Amino acid sequence: MTADNHTALCVLGTGLIGGSLLRAAAAAGYTGWGYNRSAPGVAAAQKAGFDVSDDLAAVLGRAAETDALIVVAVPMPAVNPMLDAIAQYAPQCPLTDVVSVKSPVAAAVRRYGLQERYVGGHPMAGTAESGWQATDPGLFRGAAWAVGVDPGTDPHAWTRVARLALDCASVVVPVTASEHDRAVARISHLPHVLAEALAVAGARGGDLALGLAAGSFRDGTRVAATAPDLVRAICEPNSDALLAVLDETLAALTEAREALSAHTSLDELTTAGHAARQRYESARRWEITDIEPGAPGWLEKLQDAGRTGGVITRLDTGSERN
Repeated sequence: MTADNHTALCVLGTGLIGGSLLRAAAAAGYTGWGYNRSAPGVAAAQKAGFDVSDDLAAVLGRAAETDALIVVAVPMPAVNPMLDAIAQYAPQCPLTDVVSVKSPVAAAVRRYGLQERYVGGHPMAGTAESGWQATDPGLFRGAAWAVGVDPGTDPHAWTRVARLALDCASVVVPVTASEHDRAVARISHLPHVLAEALAVAGARGGDLALGLAAGSFRDGTRVAATAPDLVRAICEPNSDALLAVLDETLAALTEAREALSAHTSLDELTTAGHAARQRYESARRWEITDIEPGAPGWLEKLQDAGRTGGVITRLDTGSERN
């Protein structure tokens, strides 16, 4: 584990992401505990040996006593009640989240007056499953973990969030909230929408079509197996960015349809798609070094590095300024 005196961790929400985070952090040596509103969820976590409770006030009171890093790990519709409780019971604790959108969470954090020690976070990892039974301590291994570098970010809180991501075996991608939301609209939220549409198209072909379906249909519809309420909680809060990329995609499909109708050809779309996939497969991360949290211009330097594919794979023990 990365050297750090702060290993107290409080996770609010112990479903797939929050529960996996609690398990990964425990394996890395953190002292972690959590909250879950559902009695079966609490029972499952406790049976697995984890300190999880449905007493939110007590969980947050413990966080306040230990200066724990609090992680909000609930879907966007449940964020406000969590922030309300944090403001009441643990307003001075460093705070992050793992919600799939960042600007709406940051706005909610400001409404509750918690922005001074807040750093947005989003591990780009998950499955179509949900609940404690789906948790996996290795879920984040090798994953990109977006960590916010918006103006005014506190370097001490930022370092704790970045270290948590690294200790869970992820790599840190520095990004502002607005840039994050525009990016995930393209590479996460749009795929959810397309997967749902593809699944519907396949089902409309009846038993014969589904009986013939193989790898391309299976892979293209994988995330459609996610619970509908969770898909909505992921995509709908990012509606502006998602609408923009949907319009762009619909225009591309319309052009492809017109070319197919007029010339029996999909050449333009397939050529562009193949090139884009090749670019994805050949993309290489590069390691960000020598940017010290809290040093002059550190946030701007990290913003620029993140935009060009830079990631953080380690933090020096002395990187947090006093």
